[in-house]
Amino acid sequence: MRMPGWIGSNDHRDQWAPFVQVTFDQHITLSTSDGLTADLIHRDGWQGGFYGNYMWGRSHDDLGPQLAGMVDSLSPRLNAGGYIEYHPNKIVNFGATLSHDTQGAGAYLNLYIDSGLPPLWGIEESVQLQWQAMNAPAMRRFFGVNATQAARLGTNAWNPGAGSQQIELEYDALIPVTRRTAVLLSVDYARLLGDAADSPLVKRFGSANQLTTSLGFVYRF
Repeated sequence: MRMPGWIGSNDHRDQWAPFVQVTFDQHITLSTSDGLTADLIHRDGWQGGFYGNYMWGRSHDDLGPQLAGMVDSLSPRLNAGGYIEYHPNKIVNFGATLSHDTQGAGAYLNLYIDSGLPPLWGIEESVQLQWQAMNAPAMRRFFGVNATQAARLGTNAWNPGAGSQQIELEYDALIPVTRRTAVLLSVDYARLLGDAADSPLVKRFGSANQLTTSLGFVYRF
């Protein structure tokens, strides 16, 4: 993965990450990209139940020379909650997740629509459009600047509230190599919104435009 060094960063870092997606009895799915879902409904096109995921933080090195030691590093966190999806057909699905930090006060709402694309030369393609909102503690954790930090950085203090955090468009392609192997390509563009985009960390030291690209080799059982 080539991803922003931190949410709102203008710099990128390369990150090796395992890609695993496993489905158990069509009701439990574990994915290193989309988290864990346990389906408790599974009827009439509806699915819903437990949801859990992993959220990246930011290390001292990720912050770079301008911000390292000036603002807080953030450890990765697990969040857990619930999800609901509606599948009007086999190609399109609408969904929402609502989750909370398991160790912390952050809460996150995601609304999304997924759609498969017509296959081209055997390539499996899909697109996803997603909108995310955060509560005030989550916004302050990622985008807030307290008075001490503001004085060090020469900026205004920033105390963001709850609201829209970003809108995101993702394209995925699974390119077959053999019957069981494939190459996975993913391109993800996000635009920060509201108090997240207006944070001094983003406006002065980063960018509201966030691009993540992933390339992987997949073996399917």
